[in-house]
Amino acid sequence: MKKIIIVAIVLLTGLGVFAQPSFIKDSLDNYIKQGMKDWDIPGMSVVIVKDGKVVYMKGFGVKDIESKSPVDNNTLFMIASNTKLFTGTALASLEYKGKLRLDDKITKFFPGYRLYDNSTSDLLTIRDLLSHRIGTKTFQGDFTYWNSTLSRKEIMNKMRLMKPVGPFRQGFGYCNSCFMTAGEIIPVVAGQPWEKYVYDSIMVPVGMTGSYITSVGIGERPNVSKPYTTNYTGVLKELPYDNWDNLGPAASIISNATDLSKWLLFQLDSGKVNGKQVLPWAVLRETRQINIPLLSRANAPTHFMGYGLGVFMKDYYGKMVYYHSGGAGGMISEVAFMPEEKLGLAILTNNDNHDFLGPLQNQIIDAYLNLPYVNKSQRALTGFKQDQATQLAQIAKWEGRVKSAQKLGAVRKYAGVYENEMYGNLNIVAQNGILFLKFGGHNNLTATMEYMGDDEWLLKYDDILYGVFSTKFKMENDRVVSVEIKENEYVEEDPYVFMKKN
Repeated sequence: MKKIIIVAIVLLTGLGVFAQPSFIKDSLDNYIKQGMKDWDIPGMSVVIVKDGKVVYMKGFGVKDIESKSPVDNNTLFMIASNTKLFTGTALASLEYKGKLRLDDKITKFFPGYRLYDNSTSDLLTIRDLLSHRIGTKTFQGDFTYWNSTLSRKEIMNKMRLMKPVGPFRQGFGYCNSCFMTAGEIIPVVAGQPWEKYVYDSIMVPVGMTGSYITSVGIGERPNVSKPYTTNYTGVLKELPYDNWDNLGPAASIISNATDLSKWLLFQLDSGKVNGKQVLPWAVLRETRQINIPLLSRANAPTHFMGYGLGVFMKDYYGKMVYYHSGGAGGMISEVAFMPEEKLGLAILTNNDNHDFLGPLQNQIIDAYLNLPYVNKSQRALTGFKQDQATQLAQIAKWEGRVKSAQKLGAVRKYAGVYENEMYGNLNIVAQNGILFLKFGGHNNLTATMEYMGDDEWLLKYDDILYGVFSTKFKMENDRVVSVEIKENEYVEEDPYVFMKKN
């Protein structure tokens, strides 16, 4: 009998059962379920790896609120910007093979490629593109690029219109089009499209064969989650699937908890899979070098932050954490790993609210670092609820103004074709006192504008992800000159001014 008990203890210890903190063993399931209820998240998948093993992997809730189909370990989600480390790893691998140098200038591969100013264009390197340090704002240009009809080549040509707000290599501005451009170097030097090279040389050897490299046809994939949001309405709304393929190297991979566990184990074992070296450690190490600092001050628990080649890094209570989030319409992912602790985790959700995932990630890390328990979800929830209430109250106020506003008789003067140099054309049609907007750069992006009085209009996108805003037309001598169009800051921070052509 004693011999059987001893064998059982050895086996359980080998599986990591006894090594798990009490929060992980006893409380994590309930913490997640309560968090999903508090934050209105229909479905979630979570995986934790520790000491070379998967110690926790579960699906929670549903992937479809109508069919009630449950989320499991193989349910697919868009991982969005967690794609970036795959692209950074691919380019670091090509450098290791002597196919390129990360400090090669972009004009070596694309002689006609230009950014806004000539000096930046002449100096720009692969490393600059992968480090978000070209001087533009975070998400600049994304309203033009994201879900649009533009090809990758057309996006690259449009980038010359992105006027920087800061000096080259001196500040961080998160740039999806930069990562796409860097990824387009792969076909030039490897003779294969980005999709094929990354899938064949990284995802397949790592064992991520249940994942997809592109988002095309995502709705037809087996066991895929639907995307949802509560933004601008306060209730769950299903969204259309994003199509990130024209920005593929920045955001198009679709994956699940099972495959991300393999990616985490690969990262934590210095590029090995089941003891076999798949990529040299030097390649992974290159992706983790800080290329641009983001924070450096005495601010416990984090003293510094930086960005490498598709991954953020920071110290957290004296331990190094590599991490990235990914945001698609209706889906959010978090991936993090701590080599010193041999710890990694991934979280996938089908609500595009970031606010629960950060606290959950840190709650798990805190447990493994034996830090005092503080309910980080509850601490964040109050502020979120206040912000949400403020947003919904403002929208309700605007809608009330629409109902009470005197209808404009001469709305046809607002109709016509408008143009923004960066975006392209916007067509506005007047009908029954309402303006209907069709954005020429997208296949299905439409909106309405209703008069609120005081020369203000209520702008509502039919795809609620893009938002609800107040806006104005610029007038001269009772003639329309232009209109300012805002969009969700999650898409792009600054509004676009469209000039009336006719």
